[in-house]
Amino acid sequence: MFKNPFSFDGRIRRLEYGISYLLYFTLGTVLDKMLNVEEMKTDLAVFVTIAIPMMWFFFAQRAKRCHDLNNNGWWQFIPFYGLWMLFGEGDRRRNGYGVNPKLVEVPDWEPERD
Repeated sequence: MFKNPFSFDGRIRRLEYGISYLLYFTLGTVLDKMLNVEEMKTDLAVFVTIAIPMMWFFFAQRAKRCHDLNNNGWWQFIPFYGLWMLFGEGDRRRNGYGVNPKLVEVPDWEPERD
């Protein structure tokens, strides 16, 4: 879990995506309270230095989750698609973005179950 969290390549499971989302939300909330972003009492350079890596991490994790659903990473920008990424089951077979992150490969000859 969390192998290359800043990379846009590969696939991740729902669990890693959910943990990433909670981590991003929690860290963002804590930093917002610590830095008083609403009142801009902090130096803009400190805020940007922290915010850019956080956003990069979040978009990378979302792109990898899109890959698990066999979609391009740009799909993450579709409204409400984040809910599908959180609750939708990933592709059970190897797809164009890599192997199944659950490490339970379904043979190609076995038919897809609905």
